[in-house]
Amino acid sequence: MKKVLSAILLAALVLALVACGTKNDGDKNNASSGGNDQKELVIGASNIPHAIILEKVKPLLKEEGIDLVIEQYTDYILPNTDLDSGEIDANYFQHIPYLESQMSDHGYDFVNAGGIHIEPIGVYSKKYKSLKELPDGATILMSNSIADHGRVLAMLESQGLIKLDADVEKTTAEVKDIVDNPKNIKFEADYEAALLPQLYNNDEGDAVLINSNYAIDAGLNPLKDSIALEDSDSPYVNVIAVRKGDEDKAEIKALIEALKSEEIQDFILEEWEGSVVPVK
Repeated sequence: MKKVLSAILLAALVLALVACGTKNDGDKNNASSGGNDQKELVIGASNIPHAIILEKVKPLLKEEGIDLVIEQYTDYILPNTDLDSGEIDANYFQHIPYLESQMSDHGYDFVNAGGIHIEPIGVYSKKYKSLKELPDGATILMSNSIADHGRVLAMLESQGLIKLDADVEKTTAEVKDIVDNPKNIKFEADYEAALLPQLYNNDEGDAVLINSNYAIDAGLNPLKDSIALEDSDSPYVNVIAVRKGDEDKAEIKALIEALKSEEIQDFILEEWEGSVVPVK
């Protein structure tokens, strides 16, 4: 009789365990699918304006079944190292020349999935109201990002402050490529881009070249506070970068489509009043 009871109890225990396992497996499957079939897309972005723009895109992607997760960065290095390592699916912080220089320098196998907006770079000064007022021997502070040097020097050339070697490609120009410098301007190009607004606030140098994202983040209005601003037809378009092959993923295509939608482009124009310009 004891053997019969033991057999019955053992059978009941096995059935209970099987039932438990079936329930847990079902729960796990539901969890892995998100329960509501939402696909997660993780993107690294600079705080302003990139992350703010992406926040506006979130609801649009939600309707497409995509949960957009935004990882914010305050530097220009980690967003690419994290994309390369697979910690994020895409990044949105850099313009095309910088992306190309990073791929060349570090061997990143990235692709430009789409251009979104332009942030005109500006010259700021607490001492002078125009580039013409800069005195002989004035000092201009700029970032240590070599990829930006050609950009800012070309802008200063267009403003008549300097002249670059005609045989040098504008996007790759450096300070050494200046062939005419009537005011003997001194360029200090060894500062982190994120620190430039603080240098401006501290009234260091005679003028400071600041990227619009950092200027806006520091409470500056590029259109009102700069003494010179890059033309809006600048080739330095900020893009969505992804690992090669991922540009064809449905989630990435949906992200680009949402960012280029009339709703988001109108938001960019209204929010920053021309200091951030969307591209078609």
